[in-house]
Amino acid sequence: MGNFIPMFLFPLAQEKVSSSMAGILDSLVPLFILLFGYLFFGIRSRWLQVIGAVIGFVGAAILMSDDGNGGQSDVFHSLLIVLATAFYGMNGLIVTRYLSGIPSFKLSSVVFTIWFGPALLILGFTGFFGTFEGTAVQWEGLGYVAILGLVGTALAMILFYKLLQLTSAIFASMVTYLMPIVAVMWGLLDGERLAWSHALGGLLILLGVYLIQKKPRPAAQRMAS
Repeated sequence: MGNFIPMFLFPLAQEKVSSSMAGILDSLVPLFILLFGYLFFGIRSRWLQVIGAVIGFVGAAILMSDDGNGGQSDVFHSLLIVLATAFYGMNGLIVTRYLSGIPSFKLSSVVFTIWFGPALLILGFTGFFGTFEGTAVQWEGLGYVAILGLVGTALAMILFYKLLQLTSAIFASMVTYLMPIVAVMWGLLDGERLAWSHALGGLLILLGVYLIQKKPRPAAQRMAS
C-alpha cells in the first residue's frame, strides 16, 4: 500500500497528468489519514477536520474537472493519483499503529525485500530484458531510474518512517505543504503551464489540510473531554 502499488499508479497517471497537478493532488494524503483513521482505527475527528476534508476534496474535484485550458482533464488518470494518496494514508496509519517499534532502516529494508520478487516478475513480463540493448540512451534512462529509486524512494522512505515513529501520521503528512510547491517549481522549469484552476484547487486542498491539522484551543479540548 505504501510504496509498491503507488509506484505503478504515479507513472501511469503522469502519462496524461502534469507533474505540477500530480504534486498538488498528492496533498490529499492527510485527508485520507483522517478518513481512514476514523473508519478503521477509531480515531475521532473534530468538526473542523471534517470541514477541512470536504474543502480539500472540493479542491481535488476542481483540479480533476478542468485542465486549465477550457477543456476537460483526464479524470481517470487523475483518479489514479488520488488512489495512490489513499494508499499512502493507510500506510501511514498502519506504520504508526503497528510498526512503530521497528527501526526505520530495518523497516525500509524489509519493504524493499518484499518488493523484489513481484517487481522482478513484472520487469520480465513487460519485456525489459528482451528490449534492453545497452545503448547510451537506455543507460541514461536507467541511471535516472536508479537516482529516483535511491533518493526519491529508499532515502525518502527511511526518513518518512523515522518521522512517523517520532511523531504521528498526521504530523508526518505535513510534507504535503511542501510537495505542491516543489512539484509546481519543477513543472514550470519543465515548461508546464499552471492554470488558475490548478492554483485554486491547490489552495483549497492546502486550506483543507491546514484545518485538519489545526490543533484545538485548550478550552475546546476541555469541552470535548
